[in-house]
Amino acid sequence: MKSLVNRQLDFMGRRRVAFAISGLMLLVSIAALLFQQLNLGLDFTGGTLVEVRYAVAPSLDAVRQVLEGAGFRDVSVQTFGASTEVLIRLQQAFDPDVGEQVVNLLRNAGDEVELVRAEFVGAQVGDQLRDQSGMGLLVALGIVMLYVAARFQYKFAIGALLALLHDVIIVVGLFALFQWEFDLTVLAALLAVIGYSLNDTIVVYDRIRETIRKSRIDDMPTIFNEAINMTLSRTLATSGTTLLVLLALLLLGGDMIHFFAIALIAGVVVGTFSSIYVAAALLLAVKLDREDLIPPKKEDPEVEELP
Repeated sequence: MKSLVNRQLDFMGRRRVAFAISGLMLLVSIAALLFQQLNLGLDFTGGTLVEVRYAVAPSLDAVRQVLEGAGFRDVSVQTFGASTEVLIRLQQAFDPDVGEQVVNLLRNAGDEVELVRAEFVGAQVGDQLRDQSGMGLLVALGIVMLYVAARFQYKFAIGALLALLHDVIIVVGLFALFQWEFDLTVLAALLAVIGYSLNDTIVVYDRIRETIRKSRIDDMPTIFNEAINMTLSRTLATSGTTLLVLLALLLLGGDMIHFFAIALIAGVVVGTFSSIYVAAALLLAVKLDREDLIPPKKEDPEVEELP
């Protein structure tokens, strides 16, 4: 890693290629959201939730096949805590007898199973969750923009906001493209991605501002390259260790947090890319210069004008 950092990679020299890659990813993501749309989970669509307990850990695929063979639609099966606790989600209207129907079907398949609970999540609740979740995401982005504008300068805020939107759209687009289930855990992962990406962007911005003030040249691409290379080892170490933890969650965490881990992995990869090639490179697009970082002179009210 040390030799990689010492090479002083020319990030800004490849910014047009990076913009093309980002543009392609955004185009694919937006197209997937428009034409395929998100595969919303029970939290957003409403439906029936049935929890059952097995004597021996079952095969989730076998449970799903039994229920789909009986005519249930949009069946989602996952473990809930222990491997013998199974959570079944059915995107359909609630029936008071649905819990017993599910248990009888599973017993007829030769399994020893008992009903724990059967609940209904109404469509109205799903609508409220969707609206409030979207509003929370917008509020978070607005606060981020105000924070960056106050700490740095409004041009930095524009770059940070566009980089965060870039990350969120691509992660959400992946879920639409591959039709992965989008539920509240994935939404929580998106908020975590915003925080991670913002932290990485702030580190890069802080070093860019410091390098501009110390540098005696006005070649902004060169200054940006120097600043990004100085933060590169920190970025790679942080992203690498984070990805190791997320891979462990993906492989060992079970079905409950499977898509949560996928969303975070995609967010870390895209966020690391955007903190360099989107957030930093956009400062060149908005023509950031040294004068933008010079604080305005304050007039001393005690100094009186001479006649």
